[in-house]
Amino acid sequence: LVATLGTGARRGVLIKGGAHLENLGRIRALAVDKTGTVTVGQPEVTDVLAVDGTADELLRVAAAVEQKSQHPLAEAIVRRAHAQQLDLPVAGDLESLTARGVRSHVDGDTVEIGTARLWTERDLQVPEAIEVHVARLQANGRSTVIVKHGARWLGVIGIADQPRPGVRAIFERLRARGVSPIVMLTGDNSGVARAIGQAIGVDDVRADLLPEDKVKVVQKLMARHEFVGMLGDGVNDAPALANATVGIAMGAAGTAAALEAADVALMADDLGALPFAVGLARQTRAIIQQNLVVSLAVIAILVVATTTGVVGIGPAVVLHEGSTLVVIANALRLLAFRDRA
Repeated sequence: LVATLGTGARRGVLIKGGAHLENLGRIRALAVDKTGTVTVGQPEVTDVLAVDGTADELLRVAAAVEQKSQHPLAEAIVRRAHAQQLDLPVAGDLESLTARGVRSHVDGDTVEIGTARLWTERDLQVPEAIEVHVARLQANGRSTVIVKHGARWLGVIGIADQPRPGVRAIFERLRARGVSPIVMLTGDNSGVARAIGQAIGVDDVRADLLPEDKVKVVQKLMARHEFVGMLGDGVNDAPALANATVGIAMGAAGTAAALEAADVALMADDLGALPFAVGLARQTRAIIQQNLVVSLAVIAILVVATTTGVVGIGPAVVLHEGSTLVVIANALRLLAFRDRA
């Protein structure tokens, strides 16, 4: 276990303990978050569609509120506003509405920014013009953000993110290690989710999920496959990370909540280290079993040999300590482990 933890750390994989290491070697299925995990996490604004007012006003109000948020979509909106050199008004305190959006105040009026769920769950009707824009953007694989300022529906902002390079190949390596199915979980709409899922080659896509919905999906996977890993990076992923057999967090881009809930952290945000970590954990379990067999076999032989007088105490001690050295040498092979999947 010590050799494996050291080898993993050299590759940027922080494993929080031996029990988590053994569980990592057992996983049969994997659930993965979308934004910031299998995507680069730096989405860019592609469309600013005003319904009431101008596109600049829509972007100014949205950026004024979103600059207080750490969500990747919020950062994309703020970057676009800065790129256009817009003068942003002062916004009040930010209220985060998990998996729905945010709420604040600008110029004395309430500003609400988020998905349609933010209003429909309160039995409020989203204007048809907004719904048309949202449907068209989502059909083109865009994440959508609706902006409402006071009684005015300002419009819709379309945002696109790109898959991380090489994700499809990484998932193939995981399947070669026996990890299947791989299921993508996201709070985003189904159109965007399907587009990303098809690009990265996951086995299934679950969209429009709240944090508690992600937990339910993980629990269903565990009921079917018993040992399930969950890979994520955000606050919304923390409950699912905590409920999975092994929670795996993106170390650099991950939030404090995700890192706290996870059992394994990919410190350099290198998804390529995940197949390595799974292979290392499985090799570790195999070597533990080998060492147990060697140790128990030597003890059994020595018990019989010494009680029957075949071997004296001196040779017995030498044989016993020699088996210990064999076990240590076998374990130290993990220091030179290479991922060949």
